Amino acid sequence: MLTLLAITFMTAFATSHASAASEGENYRVVDDLAVYLGILPAAMVRGHPKGHPETSMHDGAPGGAHEYHIVVALFEARNGARIENAAVTATVSGLGHVGTKTIELQPMAIAETITYGNFVTLLGTDRYDIQLQISVPGREHPVQIGFEYQHTK
Repeated sequence: MLTLLAITFMTAFATSHASAASEGENYRVVDDLAVYLGILPAAMVRGHPKGHPETSMHDGAPGGAHEYHIVVALFEARNGARIENAAVTATVSGLGHVGTKTIELQPMAIAETITYGNFVTLLGTDRYDIQLQISVPGREHPVQIGFEYQHTK
């Protein structure tokens, strides 16, 4: 069941394009860069059989009930072209910016496309600020973009 949900989520990222969405809690456009954000329990990745390529992604899924996987998909907003050569970091902080952590979101090949992701610990029910810094070759400056994520556990 969890594997099916993860595949569905990743397929949605892989087949989405920027012109099909309106800005919402998991989608933003800044400087002609369309950004989709997803957060999944790490248990979805741990559910793959041994030998599956996703079991070793980001050095393997951490154990524990509070581990989550951040996933970001990037597109050119003007034409929907997927961006597969970016450098992405996420700074995650709880309410009041307590417990700030910055992680590199690594490129991941899923459904023959590239998304970016890594694992993060999200403890308890809280509102998290997720600030992304995205550097794309050929762009003069990195793009800063923020999301709010209401985590319920």
